[in-house]
Amino acid sequence: MTRVGAIFSPYPNPPEAFRAAVEAAEEAGVPELWIWEDCFRQSAFATASAALAWTERLRIGIGIAPMPLRNVAATAMEIATIERMCPGRLLPGVGHGVLPWMAQVGARAASPLTLMREYVPALRALLAGEEVTVDGRYVTLDHVRLDWPPAAAPRVYCAAEGPKTLRLAGAVADGVLLNSGYAPDAIARSVEAVRAGHAEAGRDDRFDVAAYVVAAFEPDAAARAAAEVEEILPGSDPRAAVLAGAPDEVAAEIARFADAGIDDIVLQPPREEPDLAAYFRNVGEVARLIA
Repeated sequence: MTRVGAIFSPYPNPPEAFRAAVEAAEEAGVPELWIWEDCFRQSAFATASAALAWTERLRIGIGIAPMPLRNVAATAMEIATIERMCPGRLLPGVGHGVLPWMAQVGARAASPLTLMREYVPALRALLAGEEVTVDGRYVTLDHVRLDWPPAAAPRVYCAAEGPKTLRLAGAVADGVLLNSGYAPDAIARSVEAVRAGHAEAGRDDRFDVAAYVVAAFEPDAAARAAAEVEEILPGSDPRAAVLAGAPDEVAAEIARFADAGIDDIVLQPPREEPDLAAYFRNVGEVARLIA
């Protein structure tokens, strides 16, 4: 069954607006609220910890935290700590980060694919409670084991976009997170690449595909959503890449994206969304309609 979530963006929303948004999402029945760690705005793990402490049911997705900013052992400790305090409600994701931002802090990887190939398996192994030794180009661990691993390791998502990264994410991660702005036919091609990488790695375990999809609710929903996509991905087909209308119309149209292979559709509000609480009430209604 397709899952539905929503996004709290760190731009233009400052950290002090986060608690009200989280509580509104929980009250509205939004199943998942996703955040991301844009440089240089707000921390992923501090934000996720606070949101989980404020709520009882809401799952929090991190989509994503940049791998170059943290040693993999530190990332594993962050995730394990949160997971043990709030079991089963964290959806952690990592990615290579926006390259110019990584360059600004002296952390840009010359080979983002190599970084992912080393980092994600090490992270998953640490979260599984294993002792890990790696002597790689970017990841070096010498008999490292978490003292307090999670009772059940959460799924680790990787952000991916290009064909090579998509295949690698399928090979090394538990799930992939696709960016917004793409129509279902393009998403289907991305999912095909991910599934191919998963199979080529000899894996037959469950793999989860999550995707951000720009969605707007009335009034002027279609125009506002299309304008957002045109800014994210100039030259795309914005009308095919968005969801827009009343909650029942959005719920009906979700099938277009689910049929492309998405397991988890995360609705992204237009950047200038005037009322996040109202937006989350609409997302909660969409989730109820497709349940």
